[in-house]
Amino acid sequence: MTGRLLSALVLGLGVTGAAAAPNAKRTTSHSPQLKIISYKETPNGFRSSARGWNSFGIQANPLTLPSFKFDQEHVIEQCDHLVGLPGYDTCSLDSGWSVGDHGDEYGRILYDNTTFNIPALADHLHSKGLKLGVYVVPGAFLEDVNKTIIHTNTKIGDVCHGNEGLIRCIFDFTRPEAQLWHNSCADQFAKWKVDFVKLDFVTPGSPDNGQMLPPDGSGTVIAWHKAIKQTGRKMRLDISWKLDRTQKYFNIWNSNADSMRTDQDLNNSGQPSFVAWATVQRAFDNYRQWIVAGLQFFDHLNIYPDMDNLLVGNNATTSGITDAQRQTVMTHYIGAGANLILGSDLTHLDKFGLNLLTNKAAHDVADFTAQYPMQPRNPGTGGQDAKQLQAWIAGPAPNGKAVVVLANYGPDLGQGGFNGTSTDDEWVSASWADLGIKGTYSVHDVWNNKSLGKQKSGVKAKLGPGESVLLTLTRA
Repeated sequence: MTGRLLSALVLGLGVTGAAAAPNAKRTTSHSPQLKIISYKETPNGFRSSARGWNSFGIQANPLTLPSFKFDQEHVIEQCDHLVGLPGYDTCSLDSGWSVGDHGDEYGRILYDNTTFNIPALADHLHSKGLKLGVYVVPGAFLEDVNKTIIHTNTKIGDVCHGNEGLIRCIFDFTRPEAQLWHNSCADQFAKWKVDFVKLDFVTPGSPDNGQMLPPDGSGTVIAWHKAIKQTGRKMRLDISWKLDRTQKYFNIWNSNADSMRTDQDLNNSGQPSFVAWATVQRAFDNYRQWIVAGLQFFDHLNIYPDMDNLLVGNNATTSGITDAQRQTVMTHYIGAGANLILGSDLTHLDKFGLNLLTNKAAHDVADFTAQYPMQPRNPGTGGQDAKQLQAWIAGPAPNGKAVVVLANYGPDLGQGGFNGTSTDDEWVSASWADLGIKGTYSVHDVWNNKSLGKQKSGVKAKLGPGESVLLTLTRA
């Protein structure tokens, strides 16, 4: 954070003698009551979101690291760097690690042995205290419909029909043999010592992306959850893409998966930088929509949000967003309690990115928001609409601790949904009434590790476009 921004933050907090924020909206006493939502244990037994690295960022943006090849050697080169990033422990392979058109003699998923040896990769990662993740999509291969499901007399084609667009058939989940096929794949993963499964192209929600996806692929999420459970091995199940948030489907995701994508892919496909600010704006608003839906349907959630890969580790030119924006992205992923799955090039982290990923105080906040996710509380009203100038609160916990984020997203660049137009520095203020709390709190600026004193009425900060502040509140 710049000295200018820090000075503006201190000035705007309402400390004795401080100037009032220009044009700050007056908060009425009619702000809606705060409903505190929390995360509980996920269906596969996790109490925090996943943290680690995924290969897709570099795969989709090869110009960011032209020397990278999607094979065992280059994945190990990236993932060995996780050892130096405390708390990040999952090395996840995206699409391309497996044979793309057929399975083994029973139709089970095969790794491509020209580029990967999955059991050997798992052993290497586990020897360093890391975990292995793999990528799958729904259905069995059309090429395998005449193969028999292991331990049955049933052919895959007897219980899996049609073409869902990825040269795979669609399972009939009324047939128990369909579950047995999923069990056989999960058993294979357990034998290979896989720890994380990313299940992509789930519907309703996933964009077609040029494929003929079925309108409802939720059965595959239930089947994979059951399959993982019966292995006896603890594996995370992450589902994607931008999944349906109506109550019927949110209940299915919440009951069967450990994390779910709230947005489409964020990367700048094929470009020399990873992400654009307009896309990040969209990701923030998609999380807003997700948590607002969660508040409507649940008192607590058993599933964590996956806002897609976290692309903040490399310098601003490679990341594609400014340092202030990188910090804002990290702040929002932390505040959401979202998966912290990096997509950056871990071999070229810069000093700023390394601090974002390893800052002890920020990790402490992430531990808190893994129990209490942030929700929007519009400055001036306490509402939950999309706004250019936004406030968020996580908690408070029973002991009074809370986390507050203030942000200026800048002008809406076409995907954010909030119709912001200002390119100027703006005061962002949130009263305790806006946030749904009351009392006196000691406020701490996390990224600058600076106490901002005791506050009795609210917090304010003057923020430029793309800037934000991450604050912890402790009841005084």
